[in-house]
Amino acid sequence: MKNVTDSFLSLGHWPFAGSFGFFNTDILSTNLINLSVVLGVLIFFGKGVLSDLLDNRKQGILNTIRNSEELRGGAIEQLEKARARLRKVEMEADQFRVNGYSEIEREKLNLINSIYNTLEQLENYKNETIQFEQQRTINQVRQRVFQQALQGALGTLNSCLNNELHLRTISANIGILGSIKEKTD
Repeated sequence: MKNVTDSFLSLGHWPFAGSFGFFNTDILSTNLINLSVVLGVLIFFGKGVLSDLLDNRKQGILNTIRNSEELRGGAIEQLEKARARLRKVEMEADQFRVNGYSEIEREKLNLINSIYNTLEQLENYKNETIQFEQQRTINQVRQRVFQQALQGALGTLNSCLNNELHLRTISANIGILGSIKEKTD
């Protein structure tokens, strides 16, 4: 803990390569450090949550796929019923061929077209549902990972900073700002 405190207190005594005032303009060193800290925190705190979220969403998607397959099975069952009806209509067509062969053929084609349209609509609905669920899952995972990472980072910061360290850091920063003001005056 003393090393952390000393590193905060000695902040004003670091040499500033390529900087002016108290701002460090060495973009490569500051961004790499910040990026590595953020990535480390995200990986450490977010991996368990992310794994659980992905498993839950996987189960949700699998359930959606199962439901879609059940709907598909129902559509196939309807198709079989329609085919049975078609066979019945064809037998009746043989009996009524003299009276209205062309009208029966039109009914048959309409029935087949409506069944294929229904199957096509069900397939499109299944695909849209899967895409919607995937996108929603991705968005939820992103939100939760960000929230967990932010909560973890805040928790880490709060657990590391006690009142004494906080006051010492503020005092050191006030001293640095005072020395800068004296130099500019």
